[in-house]
Amino acid sequence: MENKRLLEIIKSAILLELRGESFYRKVAESTENPGIKNIFDIMAKEEVLHAKILKEKYAELTGKSGLSQVKLPDDQDESVSKFVLSESMKSQIAAAGFEAAAISAAIDMESKAIKLYSESSQNADDINEKNLFEWLAEWEKGHYELLFDLDRDLKERIWNDNQFWPF
Repeated sequence: MENKRLLEIIKSAILLELRGESFYRKVAESTENPGIKNIFDIMAKEEVLHAKILKEKYAELTGKSGLSQVKLPDDQDESVSKFVLSESMKSQIAAAGFEAAAISAAIDMESKAIKLYSESSQNADDINEKNLFEWLAEWEKGHYELLFDLDRDLKERIWNDNQFWPF
């Protein structure tokens, strides 16, 4: 991928990550539920980490040194997933309330990030560039799957509570 195009993708990616961080922070600040606050605080911190890595890569490319191999953090902590998807946590979220709406919006944001990173990885000529975007896509898929599972369980709870089953 040509350098100018890669720089534009990285700038878009940084903006996407910063918007995600801002959104997650706002949700964390707005909820009174300590569990939900914790979930969105963790996600905000992860978006900051992504933006930091992308900013470093942008600086490398604008410095004409080329993209170096990325030293990527380990995979996500699975204890977060277990906490988020616990029955105790799910029971604290009103399926049609503010937190559920925030989860739905976050799913859309994560989908956009996955698409950007997956396409960028597929179009990459450089192995370091490809690895960076593959890692980011996988990390965002982890966020997406976590939020999607939580959203699905919340929908099922609404259907059960209202005795509504479309099937």
